[in-house]
Amino acid sequence: MPTVVRTAAELTNLGGPVALVPTMGALHDGHVQLMKHARPLADTLVASIFVNPTQFAPGEDFEAYPRTFDADLQRCEEAGVDVVFAPTLETMYPHGPDAGVTVDAGPLGSVLEGEQRPTHFRGVLTVVAKLFGLVRPDVAVFGEKDYQQLVLIRQMAAELCLGVDVVGCPIVREADGLAMSSRNVYLGAEERQRATALSRALDAGVAAASQGIDAVVTAARSVLEAEGIAPDYLALTDPDLGAPVPGQEARLLVAARVGTPRLLDNTGLVPHMSGHSPDSANSASEGA
Repeated sequence: MPTVVRTAAELTNLGGPVALVPTMGALHDGHVQLMKHARPLADTLVASIFVNPTQFAPGEDFEAYPRTFDADLQRCEEAGVDVVFAPTLETMYPHGPDAGVTVDAGPLGSVLEGEQRPTHFRGVLTVVAKLFGLVRPDVAVFGEKDYQQLVLIRQMAAELCLGVDVVGCPIVREADGLAMSSRNVYLGAEERQRATALSRALDAGVAAASQGIDAVVTAARSVLEAEGIAPDYLALTDPDLGAPVPGQEARLLVAARVGTPRLLDNTGLVPHMSGHSPDSANSASEGA
């Protein structure tokens, strides 16, 4: 079983190099895949488990967020984790979660997820910066499901010279295509079936890539509409969340509520020149 530590002092004897997989617990196969991806990258593998209050806005599901610590430890053992860092709120926020220095996400933090949840990325980047400072990892592994988060953490690590190599791990999916998420447990049976429309919409977008940027978004939106799902956003961007360019790698991102749960998904593709118009990039990247 991994060693469980809760204070900064207990992190001082980690043998390096160190890999970190930050989580909020409620671990599933997707998290295990992140840890297995990180395992060969360092001598010591640390998984953190901390439900971070500052990335939840008022009215979001902080109190209801699933907490399954004993089961999480079993998952960590399965993945070869050496140390589980499960800090108290006081360890992470000694002056309280509403006080002290925070990390601003910059312009990319105000689009897509940031437009829907204006304080979210400030909370995410602040807690990740704190985890980097406490654990001092050489490499940190994050899932591509939260793609905008991955881009922003990479940007933060580079621009603030944190000395951490931020690695992305591909999305892990259920057999029916639904991206694995801790929030999937909130889906009822009928909602669970409807939720597969997100991955099916992405597949439709990929299939339409040869017809150009506009066709990608149109094809994806039609799948969502057929299930009565109105996305918070459906956007085609370049890999750094800028405007997509025909013939180059792009990212198709979607977020939508299916019942109560709010789900995210995305995929990579290369849109072709066909059907491209001068305003296509802007209209596609706005996308909601």
